[in-house]
Amino acid sequence: MSLAVTGIGELVTNDPHLGIVHDAAIVVEGDRIAWIGPSSQAPAADSRLDADGAAVLPGFVDSHAHLIFAGDRAAEFGARMAGEAYTGGGIRTTVAATRAASDDDLRRNARRLVGEALRQGTTTIEIKSGYGLSVTEEARSLRLAAEIVEETTFLGAHVVPAEYAGRADDYVDLVRSEMLEAVTPYAKWVDVFCERGAFDADQARAILTAGAKRGLGLRLHANQLGPGPGVRLAVELGAASADHCTHLDDADVAALSGSDTVATLLPGAEFSTRSPYPDARRLLDAGVTVALATDCNPGSSYTSSMPFCIALAVREMRMTPAEAVFAATAGGAAALRRDDLGIVRVGARADLIVLDAPSHLHLAYRPGVPLIRTILHNGVPQ
Repeated sequence: MSLAVTGIGELVTNDPHLGIVHDAAIVVEGDRIAWIGPSSQAPAADSRLDADGAAVLPGFVDSHAHLIFAGDRAAEFGARMAGEAYTGGGIRTTVAATRAASDDDLRRNARRLVGEALRQGTTTIEIKSGYGLSVTEEARSLRLAAEIVEETTFLGAHVVPAEYAGRADDYVDLVRSEMLEAVTPYAKWVDVFCERGAFDADQARAILTAGAKRGLGLRLHANQLGPGPGVRLAVELGAASADHCTHLDDADVAALSGSDTVATLLPGAEFSTRSPYPDARRLLDAGVTVALATDCNPGSSYTSSMPFCIALAVREMRMTPAEAVFAATAGGAAALRRDDLGIVRVGARADLIVLDAPSHLHLAYRPGVPLIRTILHNGVPQ
């Protein structure tokens, strides 16, 4: 079946050869884009969707989210808003709740959040584990995640669980051996929280290299809570993405600019923890590829809204609206090493969003307003 989307006032393609196209149309065949051109020249199709002058963008690609969990940490959020600092220690609260939850409860909550994100224009979302922190629980988390999404990440090295307190190296040995073996059938990526209070550079390297030997792609939580070795370790190992990148020195920026490692920025975390925002302008001016993602999780960034993150990036991180939209679409695709997402070109997946607005500018210009009119996911209107 084919579908023609016509009357597009502004088409944001992210294709360097096309750029932004006005008075455009797209024809979708199955789950792929088959034709792009002037609306007046659109070929016949089995059905038609009139955008009526609205803007059309690629679907958002959220490359960093933690959706397999139980419970919430609203009280922790309230404490932070009253002045307490964020340290990451609340992760263990979520671990306890997640371990106690049934498969159905975890599955239902993750599907709820994926649906919530889809309604806000996110057509691709990555899901990490990291709230199980045992062999059986991490395998369960990733098995459930793989039922729901294509992009799954093993984050057994989120924090050291309570039963391994004072024995971090023993836990690292477990993660890179038995745990990694158990999760590999369900995981596409491996990630480590390389921060003070979590895992150091040597521990992170051991886990990531073990994951790479099993064929997993590499990602890394890096430089969120303070300066550290995470960003340069990500570049050294050829990781697809270094995520957070809040505290960078000149050497970190230089390393990223000379690599194909994407800097994934998560402004929802800074918003929810009252922390300094990353300096996206500095990264962009250095030629670094930047992605935006929600970091959706119950502790430090309980939002599934990519439009909200776009607005934060423009207001707080010195990105232009066009740069923020690119980072939330093509940037996220680059962070997942995908060339079929986040772009409007013939052969790309037909993941598109129609705004209830004439321009992509409105995503930052009208923060908090539900501007997603129609979503095509795999070529199917939602």
